[in-house]
Amino acid sequence: MGQSCGTLNADHIAFIIAQKLFFVGTATADSTVNVSPKGRDALRVLDAQRVVWLNLTGSGNETAAHVQACPRMTLMFCAFEGPPQILRLYGTARTIQCGEDGWDGLYGLFEPLAGARQIFDLAIDRVQTSCGMAVPRYAYGGDRTALDSWARRKGSEGLERYWQRKNRRSIDGLPAPIPAPRPADPSSD
Repeated sequence: MGQSCGTLNADHIAFIIAQKLFFVGTATADSTVNVSPKGRDALRVLDAQRVVWLNLTGSGNETAAHVQACPRMTLMFCAFEGPPQILRLYGTARTIQCGEDGWDGLYGLFEPLAGARQIFDLAIDRVQTSCGMAVPRYAYGGDRTALDSWARRKGSEGLERYWQRKNRRSIDGLPAPIPAPRPADPSSD
């Protein structure tokens, strides 16, 4: 049933591209384990051993805090439609903030989304598939727009204030990087 290898193949990539949702898992040696669902069109496969995903503003910044202390990351995709399958990507991640080397090129791969906070770059060590036969079927009903609307209402300065207030520390008190102030997003007008 399950298979493990070191790189993505064409079938893995097609499966990832077809998914509307993925999950991110991170933790340090002694922190709370964090598992976050991610949606939107916010993940790109760059090659057989590298993916990047655009992180949007949220109520916390756990993933960024964990990656600073311990760069291990797992991404999980599961089929809610079609044949059952689970795909996990294990690897080492780094955070790229607006203004840092590499941001412009990677951010350009995505449609601008209000509240974009950082990009995670995952170097894949292992790819694992499993059956997913116990995962229920769900039909995709569309992306939610509430986060987009909220971030647009806040604007660049409001988001920066929110990041300072809510996103500087993990729930365990670990420091979490936040982006430097940036120019206003023209799509937020």
